This record gives sequence, C-alpha cells and structure tokens, in this order.
Amino acid sequence: MVQNAMRVRFWGVRGTIASPGPSTIRYGGNTACIEVRCGDRVIIFDAGTGLRPLGIELLKEKTIRKVDIFITHCHLDHVGGLPFFEPLFSADYVVRIWAANLMPASSIEQVTRRLMSSPLFPVQIEIFKAAIEFRDFQSGDILRPYDDVVLRTCPLDHPDGTNGYRLEYGGHVFALLSDTAGFPGKRDADLLSLAHRADLMVYDATFTEEEIISRANWGHSTWVRALRLADQSGVKRACLFHHDPSHDDDFMDVIAAEATKARAGTVTAREGQIIDL
Repeated sequence: MVQNAMRVRFWGVRGTIASPGPSTIRYGGNTACIEVRCGDRVIIFDAGTGLRPLGIELLKEKTIRKVDIFITHCHLDHVGGLPFFEPLFSADYVVRIWAANLMPASSIEQVTRRLMSSPLFPVQIEIFKAAIEFRDFQSGDILRPYDDVVLRTCPLDHPDGTNGYRLEYGGHVFALLSDTAGFPGKRDADLLSLAHRADLMVYDATFTEEEIISRANWGHSTWVRALRLADQSGVKRACLFHHDPSHDDDFMDVIAAEATKARAGTVTAREGQIIDL
C-alpha cells in the first residue's frame, strides 16, 4: 500500500452469533472483525468468526509478520475467532492482543485462556507458536502501537462494558463505536469526540427503532441514532455495522436504502467490502 494510505476491509459484520446461510450471502454471516491497513501495518478490530478467513489471507502475504488485534469487549461474538487465527500458529509472527477494562479482576490473557479451556475447547493457548503479547488498558487511554499510529479510546454503553476506538494515521480517521446503546436522549461528549470529523465512522446499528423498544437495555443501537451522531459530529461517511442475525439480505436492503436516503453516502457494511480513506 501507499505510505499514509488507510484501507478498511470488513471480514465479519454480524453481531450476537454467526448466521451463515442462503439468506445472508450478500451481507455475510460472520461476526465482528474489521481489518484496517495503515500503510504496511495491519490493525484488526475484534476477533469474531470473521478473524478466521482474515488469518488465512494474511499467511499468503509473505511480508506481513506482525499484527495488532484490538478487542472492543469480550463477548463471544467478538472473541470467538481467536483460537482459529492462523498467524497464531506461525512462529514467524508477532501478535499483540489489546483489550480494555478487564483489570484488575481479569486480563485479556486470562480471557483467552478461559476461552481455550476444557470443556469449551480441546487445546490450550500453549499450542500457539507466534510471539504473543497481551496488552491490557483502560478506556480513556491513548494508545500508540506505532510511532505514527494513534488510537484514542472511550467507554461505551453496553453490558460488561465496551471500548470505542478512534484510529488516526496519515491524516485519516477511522472510528469504531460498537457495541453501544448510544446513550440515547443526550449528547455524550466521548462519543462525539471519538467520531469528530471522522473519515469513516462504523457504528452499532443492530436494531430498527421499532425493535429497540423491547430491547432498550441490550446495549445496542439503531441506524437512525448512527446517522444522528454522524451529523452531530461532522462525520464524512457513516457505516452501519453489527447487523442482527435475524435480519436477512432482503431486510438489510431495506435498511440500507432508508439510511442512504436519510444521509447520502451512508454505507451498510458487507462482508468482504473494502473502503479506502
């Protein structure tokens, strides 16, 4: 890639549980996983089931030997792909796994060990051959995984706590705000700050306004709230993400059309989709 260029690719766009099948072919059935290329750096957000096909593709690139995985939170749809990430089985790789708000009661290493423990999983993390670095931090911290890459963070409104990210590189801004209810009824300073004038804001749009009435405490949001935040924070392009597993392709087409009509340029994330910033 060109130096200072940023490329976003979606490997998993579903929430809650993977939903493969004939009715989800066009938007995809894998759970949350987004790859962001910052020049030749590989930064991954969330480790849902979409992480598996991403790992297979990364091994085909002989020049890539280091990746960073930033977890929004440790619910299964966001970490279930970790045991199947092929670079973890390669001694040529360095893999750094980052997560917020687990300390002091736990850590991202402990979560990974629990995920890969009997009777849930047949092998433990010692099977991995890569050099693994587990990095715990607190929401609100400013992270600098590389000298020219900055990630700003903030807590989000979701059960067990979630972390939002703002990635800044080469004059480009990518913001990820999922999973969150969006603090309905008020303008939250942290959300506005992370999304402020982002080139691309990826936002939790799990439910419709009708559906969320009976799911008010589930910690998810709607495409209407996504676009409201985009307008308030001056986002250049909004992207709807974390699609409900019950929303098939036809249902998603309706949401995409309504969202695009409400705010021109709005993207409804599809598995495999690439956006260059």
